[in-house]
Amino acid sequence: METKERSGLGRPRSIDRNKVLDAAEAVVARIGPAGLTIDAVAKEAGITKGGVQYCFGTKDGLLKAMLERWAEGFDAEVARLAAKQPGPFAMVRAYVEANRHIDEKDASRSAAMLAALIQSPDQLADTRAWYRRYLAAIDPSSPEGRKARLAFLASEGIFFLHSFQFVQMTEAEWQEIFEDIMRLLPDSPA
Repeated sequence: METKERSGLGRPRSIDRNKVLDAAEAVVARIGPAGLTIDAVAKEAGITKGGVQYCFGTKDGLLKAMLERWAEGFDAEVARLAAKQPGPFAMVRAYVEANRHIDEKDASRSAAMLAALIQSPDQLADTRAWYRRYLAAIDPSSPEGRKARLAFLASEGIFFLHSFQFVQMTEAEWQEIFEDIMRLLPDSPA
C-alpha cells in the first residue's frame, strides 16, 4: 500500500509503506529497539519525518505495522506448508517447519522486533492474541495433542534461544533439534 506525501513543490509523492517498514527493521537491527524513532526511520528511508508519521501516525503505529507484516508473512508460510500435509497436526508440523527454515536475517529481525515489543504493552497484547490463536488450534485433551503442544513450544523455544543468540549451534545441530521436535508429532513422517 502506498500513501501520498506532499513534496516541497506541492505535488503528491508516493511513499511505499513496505520500504518504510524495511527501513524501520534496519534501524532496529542495527541500533536496537531503543533506536526505533520516527526520525531514525525517516532518515533510513530517505523521507521526511512527516512522511513516516503520515504512513503510521506514531512510533506505536509503526511498531504495530512491523509486527503485523511479520505475522502475516509467517502465517502465510504456515498456511502454505499446512496445505501440503494431511492429518490433525498439519498446522503444528507446518509451524515447526516454518521456524526450522527461517534464515539468519529473519531470525535476527524477529529478535529485534520482539525486543522492541516488550516496550509496548499494546503490541504485547496483540502478540499474545496471535500465540493464543495458534495454541487454541491444538487440542491438549489427548497424549498426541499434548505432544503437539510440546512440539509447538519447543520449536518456539529453540527459535528464540537461537535468535537472541543465547545458544549458538551449527546448521547440523539446528536440523537435528528440529528433527527431534518433529518426532514428537504422532503423524509426522520425520
